[in-house]
Amino acid sequence: MILVTGATGTIGSSTVKALKTKGVRFKVGTRSPDKLKGQGVEAVPFDWDKPETFGPALQGVEKLFLLTPTSEKQVEYTQALVNAAKKAGVKHIVKLSVMGVEAEPGIAMGRLHRASEKAIKDSGIAWTMLRPTFFMENFFNFYGADPKKDSTVYAPHGQGKAAWVDGRDIGEVAATVLTSPGHENKAYELTGPEALSDAEALAILGQALGRNYSYVDVPEEGARKSMLDMQMPAWVVDGLMELNALIKNGWSAATASGVKDVLGRPPRTFKDYAKDYAAGDR
Repeated sequence: MILVTGATGTIGSSTVKALKTKGVRFKVGTRSPDKLKGQGVEAVPFDWDKPETFGPALQGVEKLFLLTPTSEKQVEYTQALVNAAKKAGVKHIVKLSVMGVEAEPGIAMGRLHRASEKAIKDSGIAWTMLRPTFFMENFFNFYGADPKKDSTVYAPHGQGKAAWVDGRDIGEVAATVLTSPGHENKAYELTGPEALSDAEALAILGQALGRNYSYVDVPEEGARKSMLDMQMPAWVVDGLMELNALIKNGWSAATASGVKDVLGRPPRTFKDYAKDYAAGDR
């Protein structure tokens, strides 16, 4: 039995879909189990801020997919769940981490993931770390590209490039690691097969969807002010600006072999993602 946390987000939902395809037993931990009724998954109560839900959710679980929310309490959440997992007899924890987590001193969000990884490794439970780069889905989910109309993406990415990865590949990697042996105590860096700038990625999306997408490089201070004006917490703004800087400075342009190492095939290209999105195959 597998327990999946964070199942409703981009990567969690892709992982659930991949696990369904494999026909294995799993359950989803969520604050609102009723919302998942009729979706073909077993849902159990789970709330990161209510540790008393951890034990019941972990009952009978051998493997745990650990995906924490973006929070200053990430390490605290991880440690609490790892403690509960150890008590419940969980044999393997697969954590969604981030690429570059081992960089010193690293960015703030990377440091949170690094401390969380350490908590898992120190538990004595077998582990696998999945370390993806930026998601292809970000353009629609966060950057402002509208699949239904022409639109402009405003971001402080300069002309930097990233090796964007398809969330489906991450989900399929997670499902494979959770259901097959040989991945214990390994870390996989997950990227797409090529580095693209925002403008290049938007051109691919626009061609596939029949939209006119454009990119405008925003000065960093302007981006910071805009986010603060939206009442975003300062620590979140600082973290997002560090992430933006990774793209702007080309520090996320390197490709890695993790997807192929696990799945035995190359990662999907941005053209693959765009074509499938346009066709509704997502």
